[in-house]
Amino acid sequence: MSTIAPDPTPERALEVRPAGPGDIATLVEFNRALARETEGRDLDPETLHAGVQGLFARPQYGFYLVAEYGGVVAGCLMVTFEWTDWRDGLFWWMQSVYVRPAHRGRGVYRALYEALKARAAALPEVRGCRLYVEEHNHAAQQVYARLGMKPAGYHVYEDLF
Repeated sequence: MSTIAPDPTPERALEVRPAGPGDIATLVEFNRALARETEGRDLDPETLHAGVQGLFARPQYGFYLVAEYGGVVAGCLMVTFEWTDWRDGLFWWMQSVYVRPAHRGRGVYRALYEALKARAAALPEVRGCRLYVEEHNHAAQQVYARLGMKPAGYHVYEDLF
């Protein structure tokens, strides 16, 4: 599992920062854990590594934020950009949201979300933030609702190529 020992010590301040290439291994680890927990899927580590690394190579598509306690990454989220012609601006889509089990219930996602909202508010072209959540992941849905997020009234369809 994790090669980084979790540090849920509450005395350490939680800090949110943009992720960098030095976080790739942790982001891959978190995404693999997320897929196992939410969908029972085992993602191919090489493909996942290339996908995480690919976002750093293409910042026009998005970015990652990480939350850490004293240098130990406790959680992350990825943001991708969607142009909305209806609102003449961008939606920031939150994806790959993950918090280490040892850090859950400690405000890690709240800190990530608040940092994201602050970044978005500073950019006049950002119209809002959205995310999708697996339909049976009721714990995550409750967290999002507690932070004021509401169901958007859409279902997601896909056709994979």
